[in-house]
Amino acid sequence: MSDDIAVTGIGLVTPGGTGTEATWETVCAGRATARVDPVLTEAGAPVRLACRVAPPAEEGVRGRLWRFDPATRFLLTAAREALASVGLEPGRWDPGRVAVVVGTAAGGVATLEAQHRKLLASGPRALSPMTLPAFLPNMAAGQLALELGATGPALQTSTACASGATAIITAALLLRAGVCDVAVAGGTDAMVTPLCASAFAKLGALSRREDGPGGASRPFDRDRDGFVLGEGCGVLVLERTAHATARTARPLAFLAGFGATGDAHHATAPHPEGAGLRAATALALAGAGRRPGEVDHINAHGTSTALNDAVEATAIRELYETGLQGPSVTSAKGVLGHTMGAAGAIEAALTVLTVVRGTVPPTAGFTAPDAATAGIDLVHGAARPQRVRLALSHSLGFGGHNTVLAFTAV
Repeated sequence: MSDDIAVTGIGLVTPGGTGTEATWETVCAGRATARVDPVLTEAGAPVRLACRVAPPAEEGVRGRLWRFDPATRFLLTAAREALASVGLEPGRWDPGRVAVVVGTAAGGVATLEAQHRKLLASGPRALSPMTLPAFLPNMAAGQLALELGATGPALQTSTACASGATAIITAALLLRAGVCDVAVAGGTDAMVTPLCASAFAKLGALSRREDGPGGASRPFDRDRDGFVLGEGCGVLVLERTAHATARTARPLAFLAGFGATGDAHHATAPHPEGAGLRAATALALAGAGRRPGEVDHINAHGTSTALNDAVEATAIRELYETGLQGPSVTSAKGVLGHTMGAAGAIEAALTVLTVVRGTVPPTAGFTAPDAATAGIDLVHGAARPQRVRLALSHSLGFGGHNTVLAFTAV
């Protein structure tokens, strides 16, 4: 379509590795990254499993680490990779035509927790002067805009675990409105903290398989018992197609359509019939000018929780019931854990890579479905070669947020 948005660059910082190639290799190998986390263990968290980003993940910001929350450090590193991969350099563009849009579920929560412990232990004088600039929810986008010298819109989105995908949709809307030519869009979170782990455990959302961390996250599996808390960042460089063409940048794929809806059903549980996900899918396909039968692949939200996986599998099974084999389905959370507000952006990046490379990564941790998750073409065991012309990426979040991104091949 004439108003397609070109995806020209990708940057990733995940538990699978720092950098796009490292993450892609880990995800395609199906190597789970969950471990018993020493920080959560020391804090006495009721569930100690986590998928952590391994250091170093802060190239280019050494000597300034104290200024930034880990989520912002992940973002600066991922954005640097994404821009370098497509030859975009700060100082060699019109800064007023560059937008920054970043999604996060919790802002700089690691900083907030650490500084609150200092306050309780030693009083106000012990607080860092960077406490507010490091933890305020808008500051990841603000710091990235500062790093890039980008003076276009600098926005932060928060729709829980759909935040990264919401940021990509927001960036696409800015591009289509002519507000900018380039948008650096993505999601970042660093919620592997004692408070977050304990709060999710209280909700019963986390896997408790500490005796077998590598098999703890089991998207769509009959024995799934919750997700593993993760962290990381994904960044896409989005451009108006005409702008990319003018600078002879070759798109990786096109963001051809997108949909965002709300369930208005429950604070933490998805709509039992997946009504919001179905509606968001319809919007994304309509925007792309495509039909359900044309979808080749779905990168599912696939959290490894009882409710999400059942609802999502049912929606997929019923939406693509055409008498032919439906789209292949995968979830990266068996490898990377649930990276919260970063998940939608990380998984969008993986979806683009699937389109570009003709490979669908496996769903780690899956052995067999239950009655609710059966009947979908879930890729597991090993990566699958597949030509993918149209792929969808699902992201859902507490509060009833549903987003679907539709990517098409070049």
